[in-house]
Amino acid sequence: MQQRHPLLLLLIFSVFLIFQTSNGHNITRLLAKHPSLSTFNHYLTLTHLAQEINRRTTITVLALDNAAMSSLLNKNPSIYTMKNILSLHVLLDYFGAKKLHQITNGTALAATMFQATGVAPGVSGFVNITDFKGGKVGFGAEDNGGDLDSFFVKSVEELPYNISVIQISKALPSAIAEAPTPGPSELNITGIMSAHGCKVFADTLLANPEAMGTYEDNLNGGLTVFCPLDDAFKAFLPKYKNLTASGKESFLEFFGVPVYQSLSMLKSNNGLMNTLATDGASKFDFTVQNDGEQVTLKTKINTVKITGTLLDEQPVAIYTIDKVLMPRELFKAAPTPAPAPAPEEAADAPKASKSKSKSKSKSAPTPESDAPADSPDDDPADQTADDNAASSFKGGRFVAVGLSFLLVFWLL
Repeated sequence: MQQRHPLLLLLIFSVFLIFQTSNGHNITRLLAKHPSLSTFNHYLTLTHLAQEINRRTTITVLALDNAAMSSLLNKNPSIYTMKNILSLHVLLDYFGAKKLHQITNGTALAATMFQATGVAPGVSGFVNITDFKGGKVGFGAEDNGGDLDSFFVKSVEELPYNISVIQISKALPSAIAEAPTPGPSELNITGIMSAHGCKVFADTLLANPEAMGTYEDNLNGGLTVFCPLDDAFKAFLPKYKNLTASGKESFLEFFGVPVYQSLSMLKSNNGLMNTLATDGASKFDFTVQNDGEQVTLKTKINTVKITGTLLDEQPVAIYTIDKVLMPRELFKAAPTPAPAPAPEEAADAPKASKSKSKSKSKSAPTPESDAPADSPDDDPADQTADDNAASSFKGGRFVAVGLSFLLVFWLL
C-alpha cells in the first residue's frame, strides 16, 4: 500500500493540472491593496490605461504614491496629457526587483506604452534604467537630457514575467509627454494620415463632406480608421471614380469603425466588425483575423493587412493597410475560373452510365456574371474540423479526468 502513494500523488497532481487555468492580471485590483497608490490607480482607470495594461503581458508599471501624484496634478494637465505622462510609466518589459539589480552592463533602455502609441517622436518614448553602485536604481525619460532623478523605492506586486508593479520616487519628467494634448474633437485625423503615407486617401476623404462629417461626428465617442497607403489607393482611384455619389460616401465610411480598437483589442476580438457605413440591410462589414502578430481585414472580395500604427490614443486609433479593402456591397468578386475539361476516356475504358453523366451536368454550377460570387464567411470544412477538434479535446479531457478518479479510488 505504501508503494502506491507516489503514484497516487502523481495522479492527483495530474488532475489538478487538467483543471488549472491561468488568470490574467488586473492592475486596478493589484493597486487597490495599496492605499498610498490610490490616486495613481484612479488616474489609470480615468485615462483608460488600466484596460490596456490588463490586455498586455510582460509589462512593468512604475507606480507613483499619492504625494508624487499630487505634485504632478499641481501642473493642471488635461486628461489627455495625463494619459501621455502615465503611459511613459508603463514599460513594455518585465523588471522585477531582482532583475533591476542584475541589468546587463548596469543600464537598459525600455520601450513604454507612450512610445507604442506612435505619438512619441524619436526616442522620447523610452526610459533609461541604471543600476548604480550600492543598490540604487535610477529611472529617467530618454528625452530628459540623460537625467536619472527618479529612484526605485520598493516592489509593490510581482507576477513573475507577467506583470511587475514597482514604486518610484517621483514622476519621470518629459517635455514631450507633458506637452498640451488636443482632445479627440481637436484632432486633425486627415493631417495625421497625410503626414504618414495616406495622403491620397485623406485628400479623397476631405473632398467628400458627407463622409468627412461622419468621421468627425465619431471622434469623441470612439473611432478606428484603416487608411490604405498612397500607392495602393492611387492605383484604385479609377474604380472609386466610377462609383455613384452615395457609393463614394459609403465606400469612404467603410474604412472607419465607430468604436476605439487598440491593436491588442483587434488581435483578441477576431470576427465581424461593423463600420461607419453599416446601415440596416447595408452591412458594409468586414472580418478581423490574426495570425500571431499579423492582423488582417477580410471581405468576400479581398483581404488586406495592417502594416502600421499612426495613432493609438483612446478614443481614436489610426492604422495603415497595404491594399484597398473592397466591400461586397459595391464590388464584385473575381469570377471563378471554369474547370479544365476532363481528359478523354481511353477506347477500352468502361463507359460511365448515361444517368450519371446527366446528373453531373445538371449539378454543375453556372456562375452568374452580374453578381459577386458569395463565398461563405468561414470555410465549412475548416469550421467542422475545428469543432471536431474542440469536441475531441473536451471529450478526451473528461475521459482522462474520469479515469484518473477511478484509479485514485482503486488505489485507495
